[in-house]
Amino acid sequence: ELGQTLERMAQTLRDQLPATRSGERGWVPPGTHPDPRPPDEADVVVVGGGVVGWSVAYWLKVLEGRRRHGMRVLVVERDPMYSRASTVLSVGGIRQQFSLRENIQMSRFSASFLRDINEHLGVPNEPPIDIQFQPSGYLFLASPQGAAALEATAQFQRDEGAQVTLLSPTQLKAKFPWINTEDVAVASYGLEDEGWFDPWTLLNAFRRKAISLGVQSCSGEVRAFVTSANYMMPPAPQSARIKYVHIYMPDSLEYQPVACAIVVNAAGAWAGKLLEAEGLPKALCWPRLPIQPRKRYVFTWHCPNGPGLSCPFLIDTSGAYFRRDGFAGNYLGGMSPPEEEEPDPSDLSVDHNYFQEQIWPRLARRVPAFESLQVQGSWAGYYDYNTFDQNAVLGPHPRLENLFLAAGFSGHGLQHSPAAGKAVAELVIKGQYETLDLRRLGWDRLVDGEPLEEQGVV
Repeated sequence: ELGQTLERMAQTLRDQLPATRSGERGWVPPGTHPDPRPPDEADVVVVGGGVVGWSVAYWLKVLEGRRRHGMRVLVVERDPMYSRASTVLSVGGIRQQFSLRENIQMSRFSASFLRDINEHLGVPNEPPIDIQFQPSGYLFLASPQGAAALEATAQFQRDEGAQVTLLSPTQLKAKFPWINTEDVAVASYGLEDEGWFDPWTLLNAFRRKAISLGVQSCSGEVRAFVTSANYMMPPAPQSARIKYVHIYMPDSLEYQPVACAIVVNAAGAWAGKLLEAEGLPKALCWPRLPIQPRKRYVFTWHCPNGPGLSCPFLIDTSGAYFRRDGFAGNYLGGMSPPEEEEPDPSDLSVDHNYFQEQIWPRLARRVPAFESLQVQGSWAGYYDYNTFDQNAVLGPHPRLENLFLAAGFSGHGLQHSPAAGKAVAELVIKGQYETLDLRRLGWDRLVDGEPLEEQGVV
């Protein structure tokens, strides 16, 4: 009887595993038996295991409903240690102060999501998630030449539901006595749902929750595709579907072909390069996806007489920015260079002269206490920079029928990842946007040559 009971228990466990397309039971939830190799097939392959990719994977499983482990989702990440990942190397800010309606709406969604993060991403029997959110508004300063534009943008933000106030130079000096208000005509200040948090905690929370829902992941790099166009005779087709992705194993020439129904390009700074991979018909990849890696420096410094706990996330009229970094007089900041002075993105080395010659003078002019700061450290990270209009490209590719895009955020991917991930998952599962209407961020604007201008790119 004991033997029969054990057999029944074993059969019950086998029956709980969903059937593969061949009819065999074997899709084992990841984490149960770690396997460095990708599976032979997946319903959805998400290329890129940053915060956007893991958000897409999470929402796919949430939106599919109760059929847990029904949809087979695979996340492919070429840098499993995240040593070069844009997510981990960002400064972790979230703000409502954008000039594009879609960006404001995504920020508002993400702020609500992060406020209730444990309801969304909490995993049973694991400690609560603490993203270490620091509520402190963004403070945008405008010169006399930029005052009218900032005032109009602030009104637009308020119309969209963001809590933003305008400060005159006198009000600015009263609220932040440490600021030099020379050449400042007006400032906009976020009153709620702005600040910064720990990027790694959010990434890991998305990842752990997605894996608990049945998402599988693997280390490797997608370098080639097989499409339906490979099987067609001339003339060239007007569209095609991706049939296989070729995932190359780390430090190896070996690759694993993975049959798939959907591919999501969430490759961040390398999203444009991915669409130049072997096997994709060049005629179907026009126009090129204008996303490139752009290197950005972040410097940390100590200044015991600095702004202190009242320090907001300040964006100067010159483009330099800084915020408090913890307590005890520590700060971090940086500045995007002019287009013609972009640094070489081939590595993540830091040009320390850039701080000394370009950033420090701007900081010291705005905050006199920073004249005596002491640099403590630095790092570099990548923006997935959309050279067309510095905004994300979301949604289906016009000619590769089963390819979806989620990249090109140009520095605000971390804060928009909860909203963007849900939006793309809605397109994949339901065929339309439901939570937010992000159609204007689709591929059509690239085809039509009509950029969406965002004034709040930092």
